[in-house]
Amino acid sequence: MEKEKKAKKAVVFLADGFEEVEAVTPIDFLRRAGVEVTVVSLNDSGISTGSHRIPVAADVAISEYAARFTADEWDAALLPGGMPGASNLAASETVGAILKTLAGKGALIAAICAAPAVVLYPLGLLAGRRFTCYSGLEKAVAGAQWSNDDVAVDGNIITSRGAGTAGAWALAIIGYLLGEDAAGTIAASVLMRR
Repeated sequence: MEKEKKAKKAVVFLADGFEEVEAVTPIDFLRRAGVEVTVVSLNDSGISTGSHRIPVAADVAISEYAARFTADEWDAALLPGGMPGASNLAASETVGAILKTLAGKGALIAAICAAPAVVLYPLGLLAGRRFTCYSGLEKAVAGAQWSNDDVAVDGNIITSRGAGTAGAWALAIIGYLLGEDAAGTIAASVLMRR
């Protein structure tokens, strides 16, 4: 009897001021691909409001998620950008500790827009890595190699530029977790050119 494949699991952290497109696009694409996505709000209410005043209901609040967090359960963590969303993520010691634990065990860490420079860099997760981010924010990052590409993949770190590259970022995450065929299937289903 063939052993059933365990679904990949990803967590998406939302803080008030997140960029809506950079959050909802990967949540949607990953769920279409069969990834179990858990959306975590940094607000105890479980609702985070984006930078364009769109409220998004999370699956769980950060306090509950952190209380039952086990690193081996998760394959990926995603960080949308937007301001002040990225700054709010960076200010969370809980998010920082979870990201460092996941990165240490080799889980995928994916960040877009301001999040690579504002969240990952201060945690030391970009050291010696190739990355991209929203234009201009790379000037605040030392000890890493900035790329002008829409998406930069360096081992278990995937970064992207901004809202306009959210689809390509989501497909790169799917490709990493499930393979290029899965990413191609999702791209075709949403009529996205690759």
